[in-house]
Amino acid sequence: MAEITASLVKELREKTGAGMMDCKKALAEVNGNLEEAIDWLRKKGLAAAAKKAGRVAAEGLVGAATAGTQGVVVEINAETDFVARNEKFQELVKGVSEIALKSDGTVESLANTAYAGEGGTVQGHITHLISVIGENMNLRRVKKLSVSQGVVASYIHGAVAPGIGKIGVLVALESSANAEKLTELGKKIAMHIAAAQPQALNVESVDSSSLERERNVLIEQARASGRPEEIIMKMVEGRIRKYYEEVVLLEQEFVMDPSKRVKDIVEAASKELGAPIQLVAFERYLLGEGIEKEESDFAAEVMAQARS
Repeated sequence: MAEITASLVKELREKTGAGMMDCKKALAEVNGNLEEAIDWLRKKGLAAAAKKAGRVAAEGLVGAATAGTQGVVVEINAETDFVARNEKFQELVKGVSEIALKSDGTVESLANTAYAGEGGTVQGHITHLISVIGENMNLRRVKKLSVSQGVVASYIHGAVAPGIGKIGVLVALESSANAEKLTELGKKIAMHIAAAQPQALNVESVDSSSLERERNVLIEQARASGRPEEIIMKMVEGRIRKYYEEVVLLEQEFVMDPSKRVKDIVEAASKELGAPIQLVAFERYLLGEGIEKEESDFAAEVMAQARS
């Protein structure tokens, strides 16, 4: 058998863009013949997947799954919104969300977890679907929440099927209260989070740099009024409280009853259910959030392809 050198693997990887382990396996399958290895990767759909990997994937779906005291939210991206309506892609997102409940909550672990489909693992199946559907896809992020007792509830906004949609929210409630009632409360709070977009759970967890930046802006605005410094500081503190009410979940007005804050809703539920309830964590995934989408000139794109 021909020796599979690191330089040969590197050359194949550069020619195809396929993963290192896939290149090594391809060369082993064809006794080190570079051209045959390229064909082997193409037949498996791995080279085609690699060529598509440079395209921006900002669409796709968010999936959420829960099981008692734990829950996960997952985002898998594709290039176009059309893929979100593809049954195979929907099955992928739902399946990966359920599998993620058994993972450690990292993308790396989830990508290498066994998947009952083509490819053997989650990442392998995604690679297979890239060649089948013809679009770049990637497992972008995953978040797992858990409590020692209580529930992790979920909500999907803009659902295209159960458990998958455009916005996914998790809410972790620590309590010994009735699990069914806690789940109802958690879903209501999750719906609030989907709409209100809080940035922090409580005042203590507000990002210090964001708070300082906000404070500096408010001070300059207040000084423009020409009032005494002690009055300015009181004005700023009042506006900081307003800032907390806008960005802190527990301080926000509850969307279903603006006369109450979220912390009031939790406190009332604690009394009603006869056990303390603590909202310990939340997560909100908005599809494509933070991804810079390419602005393409279709005519220029056609010309570029014609010249290639």
